[in-house]
Amino acid sequence: MDRALARERWTRESSLRHLAHGATTQCHDAPRSFVFSVRVILLGASRHMSDRAVQFQQHRPLLQGIAYRMLGSRADADDMVQEAYLRWHRADLERVQTPRARLIATTTRLCIDRLRKAQVEREAYIGPWLPEPVVGDAAPGADVASELASDLSVAFLVMLERLAPEERAAFLLRDVFNTDYPDIGRILARNEASCRQVVHRARERLRRDKPRFVVNEAARTRLLEQFVAALRAEDTAKLLSLFATDATWTSDGGGKTKAARKVVHGARHVTRLALGVWRAILSRATYRLMRINGESGWMTFVDGRPFASITIDTDGTHILAVFVVLNPDKLARLGSAALPDPSNGLLL
Repeated sequence: MDRALARERWTRESSLRHLAHGATTQCHDAPRSFVFSVRVILLGASRHMSDRAVQFQQHRPLLQGIAYRMLGSRADADDMVQEAYLRWHRADLERVQTPRARLIATTTRLCIDRLRKAQVEREAYIGPWLPEPVVGDAAPGADVASELASDLSVAFLVMLERLAPEERAAFLLRDVFNTDYPDIGRILARNEASCRQVVHRARERLRRDKPRFVVNEAARTRLLEQFVAALRAEDTAKLLSLFATDATWTSDGGGKTKAARKVVHGARHVTRLALGVWRAILSRATYRLMRINGESGWMTFVDGRPFASITIDTDGTHILAVFVVLNPDKLARLGSAALPDPSNGLLL
């Protein structure tokens, strides 16, 4: 199937699904005869939708979740899911026993190839690279067995950058998406024993490099609010008390805006940088507390436009790491979910 034709077909079929849903959820006050007529028309049109598209759409959130966690980029994730859709349309379905497994395998392999290229590209990236933030309800979900915000957090995705592409895929499929080892083996073209070793090595590397803490959102929110309050007061002592001794500050400007070109280490250096950034620009910003990558964080706005997303890693008592995405290209894709709305989120 021609690539452009396939994209057009997917768009048309998605529109029909939204219309059908609207007919049943938004017309409840209309006369029953009218609702019935609308549904008959839409059902007639939907009969022309291919079974392939319906099957793909059922698994699309899962595929989107895998792709984003593999790549840390919504744009790249969208491209990989789109390519998986095109390959699904070309597949011989008579040889496909389980659509879900086939789609996961295709998407994962595409992401492994893309991640290999991305790792080379990131060597030329100016300054530290951070995942593209996902705000509010736009967050791609994990499978039902792993609806955990920490599996989407910026801190978690940064840790995953330490893994090789196949290690990352095996770890995510097993520990986030609860995929069986035989299925992982088929995806990676490895035997089950080898996959177990890959996942074990990935777990050990992540555990050794940086232990993870389970922190409730109340504690995270409290630290975020105290952090901004200390900045407003320019309270050096308070900031020092909030940061762990070995705290880090990572800024991603991508060379397109002012940002630290290296990760800053140590509470005193982080405090000095935070106060400098506050005096230079953040003191003019509006702050909105909202869900960023599944956890509480600050979206900041200057002149009504997103300026930075700020998230933290914490043990519940101290701030272990601060992640600041300033790259305007990454913030531009946040959409309306990130706009400053006093009725949605705490504004300061």
